[in-house]
Amino acid sequence: MRFARVQFMLPLPEPFDYAIPEGLHVEPGQVVRAPLGPTDRMGVVWDIGEEPDGERELKELFSTYPSPGLSQPFRDFISWSARYTCANPGAVLRMVLRSPSSLVPSKTELVVLPGQAEQPGRLTPARQRVLEFVEQAMPMTQAELAREVGVSTSVVKGLIDLGCLQTDLRQVDPPYRLPDPEREGFELTDEQASAADHLKGKVRNGGFSVSLIDGVTGSGKTEVYFEAIAEALRQDEHSQVLILLPEIALTQAIMKRFENRFGAQPTEWHSGLSDAERRRAWREVAHGRARIVVGARSALFLPFPNLRLAIVDEEHDGSYKQEDGVVYHARNLCIARGRFEGFATVLASATPALESLSNARAGRFDYLRLAARPGASRLPDVDLIDMRQHAPDKGDWLSPVLTRELAGTLANGEQSLLFLNRRGYAPLVLCKACGEKLKTPGTENWLTEHRYTGRLVCHLTGFSMRRPDACPKCGARDSLMGVGPGIERVAEEVRRKLPEARLELLSSDTVQSGDDIRALIMRMEQGEIDILIGTQMIAKGHNFPGLTLVGVVDADASLKGGDLRAGERTFQLLSQVAGRAGRAEKLGRALLQTYDPEAPLMQALAHTDRDSFLDCEEEMRMVMGMPPHGRLAALILSFPDEMEAARLGREIGMAAPNAEGVEVWGPAPAPIAVLRGRWRWRFLVRSDLGVDLSAYMAAWRKTLKLPAQARLQIDVDPYSFL
Repeated sequence: MRFARVQFMLPLPEPFDYAIPEGLHVEPGQVVRAPLGPTDRMGVVWDIGEEPDGERELKELFSTYPSPGLSQPFRDFISWSARYTCANPGAVLRMVLRSPSSLVPSKTELVVLPGQAEQPGRLTPARQRVLEFVEQAMPMTQAELAREVGVSTSVVKGLIDLGCLQTDLRQVDPPYRLPDPEREGFELTDEQASAADHLKGKVRNGGFSVSLIDGVTGSGKTEVYFEAIAEALRQDEHSQVLILLPEIALTQAIMKRFENRFGAQPTEWHSGLSDAERRRAWREVAHGRARIVVGARSALFLPFPNLRLAIVDEEHDGSYKQEDGVVYHARNLCIARGRFEGFATVLASATPALESLSNARAGRFDYLRLAARPGASRLPDVDLIDMRQHAPDKGDWLSPVLTRELAGTLANGEQSLLFLNRRGYAPLVLCKACGEKLKTPGTENWLTEHRYTGRLVCHLTGFSMRRPDACPKCGARDSLMGVGPGIERVAEEVRRKLPEARLELLSSDTVQSGDDIRALIMRMEQGEIDILIGTQMIAKGHNFPGLTLVGVVDADASLKGGDLRAGERTFQLLSQVAGRAGRAEKLGRALLQTYDPEAPLMQALAHTDRDSFLDCEEEMRMVMGMPPHGRLAALILSFPDEMEAARLGREIGMAAPNAEGVEVWGPAPAPIAVLRGRWRWRFLVRSDLGVDLSAYMAAWRKTLKLPAQARLQIDVDPYSFL
């Protein structure tokens, strides 16, 4: 008896066995429907087995979907990812099959096209308008055509009957335009050409490899990996390429660069897609017709049948880390998928993660360095403003030095950018009468004041409320005040000091859609904005020819807290922000306001000496046994009751397995101790490099018997310590 082992998208420990009914053709990797309990569910045939005696009574599969199956290497990658992240395989599979309607062929519709018959001698004005419109328009249905021209459908039908128009059956979700790898690319410098030749060689040779492009901002990393993409497309007419980008870098500008190079826009995959766009993209990828895919981290789990090259741009970016559901880092899992499926992987960044640099220096990754910007453009000068000596006026946040430079840049007809990674008007609202700090209900998180909307918002939970007129605790009226600056407060100061400047803000609060972002970026590129103030959304992926001054309002902000990577992240972020200046012929300058200019990080930024800073950072981590010289995992417990959460934390700590090369720290209250009414306790686990830390965490969890209300999350290779 042949039977299928079906993996469902549910938290089940293993696949379930089902009999294959006679006449139903089933292959490993195929998506099927099978009975499960009182209903039927969608799942994937993980493998097929045979029993010579057939004594087991198994339920039969219901049906199969007419979609290409998941390959064996891809299924192996899914299983490995589940083990590595200590997640359920069904949860990982759910990220693959997130668009069930994509599993069936596209619906079709009748569209209207120009006909073959000669036009009759006399036409009514309505018919004449229809024929003229059809000659210029894309094919559309009869109803759409009638609506566009402003006539009745009977007019369109009459022209079809005469043969002046004809109909054709077309897919509702048509295939994408194919890219052309033979289109002429950019003229590369010798340094760029050498890196491009290396990558093209990796693509031609096939098989698994990892290359790191370490290039300063504006050095042409994108142009270099464009050549590798073109080579992959040339090698095989069915080959596919994946480019991962941080979601905030997925702008129309980068899509336009792809279209200019390859003659067609790439297939997009990100959270901003509609259901119809997502369905179309998934189907075209699964059938191998989407040749170039540009997407956010979740694009890693698309079912490519012929993936030959994957690129992780801005590979250091923290947004590649998924923090809920299946907790994973897209860069690490992309490398793993390359190993399972045998394709070349390219990491690119102006400020690579210390882990990636360490692998490159050790020879595990190929190392490609782009040390200069091409042409007349050069890196901006970076100067530190000591806020102890150049303190702003009372109630202000910009030093006299930065204010003066903003005014001078404006007078020269050039553009400035002010960076502050805090949304809203003020990050804290307190009562001057009683000292009460306004917090999100059920958490210890401060509410951020948004003065433009008159609301207080929690950026962690999404909670929002109208700004009260009186203190909720003591009742004092007009006693609430915002503490600290957000970008709205900085904008208020700039408007007061430079009223003639054309000013705009860019953050996730001020732009609500991709169209809003594209419109703002276009205005900046066309010189319609004098001063742009924004959060990390402006740190990467943008090229503003008229931008010559970058000001960082609070360079010390992200160094606060107990984050292992705080220094590294700060250097990366500020380097990216500073790199926005001087990307054309005009020289650029970056000014960083800091209260600790002697700090090694600030000195490294001022002297553009990244390597010495990272050497110090790596030496510190080596002494502590931290990544990349050790491994980390976190275990986070949450429970609705404070005392019970503390008791469960101690119980979990007592159950931690003893293992050589493993240290367990905790339990300790999480920095965000209460979230959505649940009390949180954390454990941090450090291990030597040779330890299978995922297996250790899975074994620890297996010993635990927790009450139903308890939630336990395991985070292998944590990036957040909150």
